[in-house]
Amino acid sequence: MRLFAAVLPPEDVAHELTAAVTELRKLPGADGLRWTGRPGWHFTLAFYGEVDDDLVPELSARLERAAHRHAPFALAVRGGGQFGHGRALWAGAAGDVPALRLLADRAEAAARKAGLETGEHRRYQAHLTLARSREAADVRSYVEALAAFEGRTWTVGELVLVRSNLPRSGVAGEQPRYEPVGRWALGGAR
Repeated sequence: MRLFAAVLPPEDVAHELTAAVTELRKLPGADGLRWTGRPGWHFTLAFYGEVDDDLVPELSARLERAAHRHAPFALAVRGGGQFGHGRALWAGAAGDVPALRLLADRAEAAARKAGLETGEHRRYQAHLTLARSREAADVRSYVEALAAFEGRTWTVGELVLVRSNLPRSGVAGEQPRYEPVGRWALGGAR
């Protein structure tokens, strides 16, 4: 199964972001982007790709340990940016971003210890993908509009292992489906 570790924003934070994205979608050229809907909004900590079912229990156990060792922390969705010359438009993070980065490092280490190939380590860039484009796109107006966005700060209290089910219908605009397959409280979180 295709898996990744993530932090999920709470519903009220997602609602704030929905309002901002609604405004972004009114900008010229918005129809040329594939917008990610609310079910797809998350801060990916570590992407594992296809994971053999036999490795999932060990990965889960190691993620649980990583979560237990990590204290809850404050986070907010703020601002935005792009990757790949407009191929991905994203919202950024504010608050205790170093704690988010450390949790990402721990989620990556959990995979290595569980026997997963993690590939080349890259410096973690906290982001929540809002839209994608198959080709390079000029998304400067979107990034400028996102610059003023700042959502409510919340306390991150859990690490989530998520299964990504890729679209199979071939219907244009179909989104991946995401389902949590494991949730672990951070440190003293309840």
